[in-house]
Amino acid sequence: MKSGESKYTSSWSPDGRYLMYTTSGAKTGLDLSVLPLEGEKKPFPFLQTEFQETGGQFSPGPASRSRWVAYNSNETGREEVYVQGFPKPGGKWQVSTGGGLFPLWRADGRELFYLSADRKLMAVDVKTDGPVFERGQPRELFPTTVIPAFSVHQPYDVTADGKRFLILSTLEDAEASPITVVLNWKGR
Repeated sequence: MKSGESKYTSSWSPDGRYLMYTTSGAKTGLDLSVLPLEGEKKPFPFLQTEFQETGGQFSPGPASRSRWVAYNSNETGREEVYVQGFPKPGGKWQVSTGGGLFPLWRADGRELFYLSADRKLMAVDVKTDGPVFERGQPRELFPTTVIPAFSVHQPYDVTADGKRFLILSTLEDAEASPITVVLNWKGR
């Protein structure tokens, strides 16, 4: 997949057949594309607009397919989280309110997480098993100190049950602690 564009992977489909990635092109900026991992393996654009689309995440689903993609876009003038159908875009739903970045699905597809504009971790109850995507109201889980620099890579991850998070954060007013590395350690 050679080209002059920068590429940043963001998600594998649950069935392992597709790879979602962000491309950076001169004409439309940041867009979402998909690389099929079977057949001709010819990449195709998923969302290619005058706005910036990044962070595409396939929804969990049966091993046979993923039906939805969550992503962020600046089409309203600020970053917000949206969901669209897959494999062909269709029906679009804004999930975040007041800004949002870095969507991630809970493993059962019943909840979608994202970071708000003020770095709070948010959760939204969703229904992904019907013909139409359904969403509840976003609710704050907790504030974070996630590193605020723009990145196309996820600064956090969530366990399958949606109860624990690993977050790339800054330490405020923390003193540096020494790190001890033990080599050739042998247990009992």
